[in-house]
Amino acid sequence: MTLWSRQSKELSRLFPELCAAVRAQVPPGVVLDGEAVIWNGDRLDFEALQRRMVSSRAALPAMVRDLPASFAAFDVLAVAGQDIRRVPFTGRRELLEELARDWTAPLNLSPTTTDMEVAKTWLKDLPATGVEGLVFKGGSQPYDGSRSWLKLKTKTTLDAVCAAVIGPITQPQAIIVGLPVDGQLRIVGRSTALSTRVGRELGRQLRPAQPGHPWPEEISDTSLNRFSKDKGPVHLTLVEPIVVEISADVAWTGKSFRHGVAYVRVRPELDPADVELPPHLQNG
Repeated sequence: MTLWSRQSKELSRLFPELCAAVRAQVPPGVVLDGEAVIWNGDRLDFEALQRRMVSSRAALPAMVRDLPASFAAFDVLAVAGQDIRRVPFTGRRELLEELARDWTAPLNLSPTTTDMEVAKTWLKDLPATGVEGLVFKGGSQPYDGSRSWLKLKTKTTLDAVCAAVIGPITQPQAIIVGLPVDGQLRIVGRSTALSTRVGRELGRQLRPAQPGHPWPEEISDTSLNRFSKDKGPVHLTLVEPIVVEISADVAWTGKSFRHGVAYVRVRPELDPADVELPPHLQNG
């Protein structure tokens, strides 16, 4: 039994509890598509999962004991050693449900529906648990590795503090945003790239930072994007804090956004001191 990542990296050593469950409950010759997750109470714990991904052999047993992983199965690619990726999704789903009929934790079958109202309810309710969104598959579709699937993520808008940018202050390429976390204005993410027009318009409203700015002028790229392969420094242009509206998905580690946020607009009527950590992020 072998557990692989999407990038073909073997992860079996890092999830011994999942490997043991699969060996006990899944017959040989089956290939499943799914996701390893870690629940902490009633919410997905992305930080715990990330720690597991880089854990040492010495630290692993305690992680498995304290926050065991679960596996959510989305699809099945092979049964009894036979490749079934060309079988329509409805047929693959029937086979997967049959395989999962007697599963017990930590193996789980990801739910599906053909009812749009149910899907809308999921989109509304699941973000509170850390689930980022839904994947839509056609019933007649073969398995092609997500190229023809529709992925719909839940996003929310919120106010944050922009206290630095990447690039010149007059033409920023991206903004760095912060929120009050643990009593301090902490860097929680960066925006996706700003267009030339948007950057120029934003630059007109930015002012150079005054002495005593709380952020450094250089940070590591992984502090903004923990999945970045670039370990080099990122140089920040510090600015006087202003309030901006951003759009972000629900992937919140408890201290930062896992993905880039989208800049929406400046909120000149608001004071940075009035920005609070939104309730839906306080239990992250």
